[in-house]
Amino acid sequence: MENNYIPFTKEMKKEYVILAPNMLPMHFELILQVLSNYGYKIDLLKTDGHEIAETGLKYVHNDTCYPALLVIGQFINAIQSGKYDPNKVALILFQTGGGCRASNYISLLRKALQKAGYGHVPVISFSLAGIEKHPGFRLSLPIWHRMVYSVLYADLLMSLLNQCKPYEVHPGESQALAERLTHELANEMAHEKVLSYRRVKENYRRIIRAFNQIECVRTEKPRVGIVGEIFVKYSPLGNNRLEEFLVREGAEVVIPGLTDFCLYTVYNNIEDARLYGIGKLKAKAYTFAYNFLNGKVRDLIDIIREESDFTPPTPFPHTASLVEGCIHHGTKMGEGWLLTAEMLELADSGVNNIVCTQPFGCLPNHICGKGMMKPIKEKIPKVNIVAIDYDPGATQVNQENRLKLLLANARDAMQAEKELQQAPHTERETVTV
Repeated sequence: MENNYIPFTKEMKKEYVILAPNMLPMHFELILQVLSNYGYKIDLLKTDGHEIAETGLKYVHNDTCYPALLVIGQFINAIQSGKYDPNKVALILFQTGGGCRASNYISLLRKALQKAGYGHVPVISFSLAGIEKHPGFRLSLPIWHRMVYSVLYADLLMSLLNQCKPYEVHPGESQALAERLTHELANEMAHEKVLSYRRVKENYRRIIRAFNQIECVRTEKPRVGIVGEIFVKYSPLGNNRLEEFLVREGAEVVIPGLTDFCLYTVYNNIEDARLYGIGKLKAKAYTFAYNFLNGKVRDLIDIIREESDFTPPTPFPHTASLVEGCIHHGTKMGEGWLLTAEMLELADSGVNNIVCTQPFGCLPNHICGKGMMKPIKEKIPKVNIVAIDYDPGATQVNQENRLKLLLANARDAMQAEKELQQAPHTERETVTV
């Protein structure tokens, strides 16, 4: 154990406020409500602006991974704000136990806290892999069970919001509905003693029917997928509000859900047992979890199809199969093969315009994201991919100019396809040849 490790004790649970960084607002609001139900006092940090990165730069090297710099900056900025008692506060970091940000940020955060004069602040590792032990923070099976449905709820809300927002007749209606439903589900999580799966499925239908009521005009818009490093892919703080920009520019945004990343981490443990013969006993538990999650996603897909014309998520086994011939499932550092799979999944579902978000210098993303652009384009010639770097030195103007070029190419492709479809049959054959 590292020297500056401070355990979060049972006594701390009674008085300490735990601060959590914000990556997915709807997801984290529901997840943190589950933890609140079990006696934890948790605040989701929603601070934004240049001061977050500037605070991070004061306490970590400027070559540090951009998501790490932002998370550390957000934590220290919150402690310094005066809103919290530095002697009654703890921090929580979500980890998977793999490489990169998944396991190395905690040491970096603790060093930054020491430098800022807060070395006594406990940092909790939120991890299924059991990277560290904290007597006052234990994740029981009922907690994990409720978190699974929190992620599924939030993935559904995010997907329906993105499918309605660009077409809504009354601007802001979709966002307001998503926020209202998130609060209602969080309140239900807080008061329901027993989480019934029948009730969960009823909630799926309630959510879908509510979005069905939003008045939309389905005009033709370019659909743009977002993939990349998990923090900059999802976090408005990390990607300079990428989703909002694309919607303002007349695009429909498509983002693979967090459930896929959860399935990816579970699948990798099963694959380790198959490839290397390690963790065979654990692999049985992971296989159960994998089948359980896939079953829940299948149920959600069926309900979406029964209740609406909304596009459901892609089943994970199909997503995983798409990388065959491109990249091996043993490539699992960071987002690993899932990053390639998500680009192929988007193209497979008709989303040919893709933004690959990556922290500057992120090796896994350069290999599995940017490095796979050429083979993906060779396999699917009409795919339109742009890789965007995010770091403190990257200008938002340059990022947005590259995104505008992506959208211009997308509109040109849509127009060419439209003209081709309207051309006489004989002319169409000539153009195709």
